[in-house]
Amino acid sequence: MPHYSVDAIRTVALVGHFDSGKTTLTEMLLHRAGAIGAPGTVERGDTVCDFDPMEREYRHSLNSALVNFSYQDTEIRLIDTPGYPDFIGHAICALAAVDTALITVNAASGIELTTTRMMDWAAKRQLCRMIVINKIDAERVDLPGLMANLRATFGKEVLPINLPADGGKQVVDCFFNPGGEADFSSVTEAHRALIDQVVEVDEDLMATYLEQGDVAPEQLHAPFEQALREGHIIPVCFVSSRTGAGVTELLNVLAKLAPNPHEGNPPLFVKGEGSAATGFRSEPAPDKHVLAHVFKVVMDPFVGKMGMFRVHQGKITRESQLFVGDGKKPFKVGHLFRVHGKSYTEVDSLLPGDLGAVAKVDEIEFDSVLHDSHDEDHIHLKPLDFPTPMHGLAVEPKRRGDEQRIAEVLHKLQLEDPCFKIDQHQSTHETVMRGLGDLHLRFVLEKMASQYHLEVLTQPPRIPYRETITQPAEGHHRHKKQTGGAGQFGEVMLRVEPLPRGEGFHFVDEVKGGVIPGQFIPSVEKGVRSVLEAGPLAGFPVTDVKVTVHDGKHHSVDSKDIAFQVAGRKAFIDALRNARAIVLEPMVSIDITCPEVNLGDITADLTTRRGHVTGTQALSHQQSSVQGIAPLSELTNYQARLKSVTGGKGSYLMNLSHYDAVPQDVQTRLASEYKIAPDEE
Repeated sequence: MPHYSVDAIRTVALVGHFDSGKTTLTEMLLHRAGAIGAPGTVERGDTVCDFDPMEREYRHSLNSALVNFSYQDTEIRLIDTPGYPDFIGHAICALAAVDTALITVNAASGIELTTTRMMDWAAKRQLCRMIVINKIDAERVDLPGLMANLRATFGKEVLPINLPADGGKQVVDCFFNPGGEADFSSVTEAHRALIDQVVEVDEDLMATYLEQGDVAPEQLHAPFEQALREGHIIPVCFVSSRTGAGVTELLNVLAKLAPNPHEGNPPLFVKGEGSAATGFRSEPAPDKHVLAHVFKVVMDPFVGKMGMFRVHQGKITRESQLFVGDGKKPFKVGHLFRVHGKSYTEVDSLLPGDLGAVAKVDEIEFDSVLHDSHDEDHIHLKPLDFPTPMHGLAVEPKRRGDEQRIAEVLHKLQLEDPCFKIDQHQSTHETVMRGLGDLHLRFVLEKMASQYHLEVLTQPPRIPYRETITQPAEGHHRHKKQTGGAGQFGEVMLRVEPLPRGEGFHFVDEVKGGVIPGQFIPSVEKGVRSVLEAGPLAGFPVTDVKVTVHDGKHHSVDSKDIAFQVAGRKAFIDALRNARAIVLEPMVSIDITCPEVNLGDITADLTTRRGHVTGTQALSHQQSSVQGIAPLSELTNYQARLKSVTGGKGSYLMNLSHYDAVPQDVQTRLASEYKIAPDEE
């Protein structure tokens, strides 16, 4: 049994924009808590969290990393996450494992793209949120202005829980401490604002406060936790991870005010499928059935497949028998690990709120639910909302015979990263890997070469166009073949209708009187579906089409499955040719952060790419945000263009928005290319 209780556990994730100092802050937290002798630095490449050789080379985090330390009778489980938009998926995964999100902000840079993204994602997960303003000792920082901007952007719930003093050399508490000197604002005013905000969630406490003019700190703990849970307060802490100013105060906030597993918002689990599914909340009780969620998978070259999980309910021991999802056969835990940087330490048991790992369980995948009873079958966690990977590279082996190895390695890499996807395009015979940006894909290629000793050739992939129709039409084909013996006969009449965007494909059987016997309807559908892979207009997959089979003929001897497959296929092609088929292209939403002086150039450039601006927003420190919609085909070289326009100071995120019709000249070109390509006939 662990020497601590569930109430002593604090789970937090450090999230925020790159260069906000998350990894350096983690080092200083570990040092001040006595977990390490001296803090490492990103520049020297000796930090606990950035242990991957590529992270040391790049000098920034590429993966999330776990650390554990004790402070003032609390057990803190912290996840340090990457801040580059290309690796945001790892930060989102971490949100499923913690009760509190610490959103770090660079005092010199202010609110940035990932700042707002992580605030939104944490709010959607109903996590308790705190803001950590780091680098308060940097030159030319405007901390009062930044504080005002945070409140203007994220609401009046954003309140300082401590304030910098002595020119940023130290930090003074404002929650338990009713007075004192600070570099800006007033400790007394900040203390009063915090109390005013907290007592609003408790009517009895508010009455006491109004009557007495103050309340004792011990009376504030429960309402403070409630305010955190409800997003009614978002505390702000000030630190310098370089000098250590405010780090001890941040540790005190985590120990005294961050929620334990009983005080946070338990995640929503869903039991059942479809309309019969019901939601429920886990209970952080050691004596309940086990419920744990896998938030990270690592393919360790030495240890093997590692599944890292958060225990939400029950207690896991080395003797536990656990099921993975709906698996019928349990696995015995055997070796139970606590993860600290690159180290794995065996432990006897883990309590609700603990983060742990098991090795070499093939069935475990990202987002798996581990449990110890069939009562928990058909259970999964409410899905995380990940951005859609839109950047692509087509890959092929550099050496003949490596095709199978490429497939195996890409599969392993896909298991580790929910924002890295592999597409196999049948029509183009391409293997396309997709990520969130050029840096993301470059990291994957380097990892393939360094860890798996596998080199590949790359080229830009074909854009994933689609085909659809714009009007109803009829299609008919009679397949009749006589080869001397038994023949083949099948006749199909069908109609096609366009469906709304995103509806996919619907197949309807309206055959009456047995003119097509029921056993042949699946064959007709199979033939129809074979056309969906490559449409007749330009060879792209067909979507948003309803096909209704309503008539036909059969022969008592010659009708066979293959005959109705052929008839269904050719009847569908016939209908498509009469239904005014068009080519659709993927449209992406793009969110660009750039210096304010480049705003006009960015919006003009987006317009030249057949895009349009949907909104702009002024950020802090002469930065602006541009939101827009543009065709993916026009953004294949956008990273280089943005770097050129902004001098390397711009960043962006793309997400699939919808599919829309291509211009007529583009459709004509795509159709002509398809007709002349010999392998597309």
